[in-house]
Amino acid sequence: MIRIDSTAVRWLVPYFGRARGAWALAIVATIIASATEPLVPALLKPLLDRGFQGDGIPLWMVPATLLLIFAVRGTAGFLADLALAKITQDGLKLLRQDMFARLLDARLSLFREQNATALSNTVVFEVQNGATLLVNSVIALLKDSVSLIALLAYLVYLNWQLTLIVFLIVPGVALLIRTVSRRLYRIARSTQTATNDLAYVVEENVLAARVVRLHGSQAVQADRFAGLSGSLRRLAMKTAVAQASITPLTHMLAALALSIVISIALWQSREGITVGTFASFITAMLMLIAPIKRLSEVASPISRGLAAVQRAIDLIEKTPPESGGDHAPGRARGRIELQDVGVRYREDGPPALDGVTLAIEPGQVVALVGPSGSGKTTLANLLPRFVLPTSGRVLLDGHDVAQWRLDALRRQFALVSQDVVMFNDTLAANIAMGGEVDARRLAECVTAANLQDLVAALPEGLQTVTGHNAMALSGGQRQRLAIARALYKDAPVLILDEATSALDTVSERLVQEALQHLMVGRTTLIIAHRLSTIEHADRVVVLDEGRLVEQGSHAELLARGGLYARLHALQFASA
Repeated sequence: MIRIDSTAVRWLVPYFGRARGAWALAIVATIIASATEPLVPALLKPLLDRGFQGDGIPLWMVPATLLLIFAVRGTAGFLADLALAKITQDGLKLLRQDMFARLLDARLSLFREQNATALSNTVVFEVQNGATLLVNSVIALLKDSVSLIALLAYLVYLNWQLTLIVFLIVPGVALLIRTVSRRLYRIARSTQTATNDLAYVVEENVLAARVVRLHGSQAVQADRFAGLSGSLRRLAMKTAVAQASITPLTHMLAALALSIVISIALWQSREGITVGTFASFITAMLMLIAPIKRLSEVASPISRGLAAVQRAIDLIEKTPPESGGDHAPGRARGRIELQDVGVRYREDGPPALDGVTLAIEPGQVVALVGPSGSGKTTLANLLPRFVLPTSGRVLLDGHDVAQWRLDALRRQFALVSQDVVMFNDTLAANIAMGGEVDARRLAECVTAANLQDLVAALPEGLQTVTGHNAMALSGGQRQRLAIARALYKDAPVLILDEATSALDTVSERLVQEALQHLMVGRTTLIIAHRLSTIEHADRVVVLDEGRLVEQGSHAELLARGGLYARLHALQFASA
């Protein structure tokens, strides 16, 4: 009747099929509760045929029997609900852990292809909704199927001729369910996409609240939101129409069968059918409508559940993890070499890097400069394999970075960028970043990063929770926190990506002092647009349109009168 994607179901079994005891309890309890459905109409027959006679059934028997029936059904339903909750929550915990683990080891291209809102919705909300719908639907399917079979069996026992007419409902309901379920599945997939798009617009406008107000673009954003809201509304209405059509059509089929049964039963009453038998048959038949209705509607939650879970399947199965080699020495010396390296983000696009060859000795300070889009950040991202080369090789201590085990490779690098990311945790946890927290080392790093005054002013010191991305701190304080984090990691290679570009003069001085402490004894790559900050570098490498056009010391490049000299002249002329 309902076409279920067996591949998706088999994929989910390891997550939701482990709790065999809970499944057994849920199934047995559901069967017990459902199998008692015919007992209520069955009581009507002796009650109406003999209950109102003087020597009929004892007065206590009917209420006692009713209480017993509902006590059994209530207990079974309670146990089934508890078992379902355990199955759902245990499976969700395992599934979410695997999804989050895939986010942690997925190729970084995933985060260029999908936005944060869509990914968080998939991991947190969609998979919960989908799993809950599917598990509940499976038990509901069992419950209503057993109720249907039990009631039909009782009807056959009472009058098999009349029961044949009831079976006329089944083919019509089956065709109805099959048609509607296909449509609901397609609408559910479209609804998820539309929901993610709408949530992304909200996220953008929350993050860019000041920009929107400054440029007076509230009306444009409101129109954008209204358009996506309209699309979501249309999909919701299509879903409502499909779902709402099931119930009246099912009821019409049931009413047709009921009309025929009543007519034939009245005709048969002339041949000796009792009032109790007739009332019991009609009651049982009317009780059939509820499970038939629920069975007809189960297509909707199953379709929506499969559509939601499909995103989890795609994330885990179709998102390739990062891959590395098995080279895993201790601390690297910090020698970096690029051999004819090229990078393209799109096959039909221009190269981000084109034939770059560069060697950096351990402990050297090398500045990467050039116009925007010249490939500076791309070059730096090649080292920890955040970007993969399209051609050529990148080597650390003479070994291709592709041969390094990823965790061993990334232990060799520390990054301080203009976009500082902090977690909603304590200052100590943000500095240690998962490493063992050593109070003495923390204090040394805080002092070296010029953060001692900030920490002393906080009531809980390093145990103060920073809040969302440490937004309560100034830009300079957050930058110095990033420097403390890099100091604590104590990696042999340091990458500074525009680390002081957005700071005022006082903050920049404090950050520059902290950076001097950080750079001692480390191979350092500095990405900078402000050329005054890299004059101390051992070597300046100039990039333009992905190509290395010149390199040398600050004084040498000025003397050559090339691109670096022109950039320097432009900056200082504007100053």
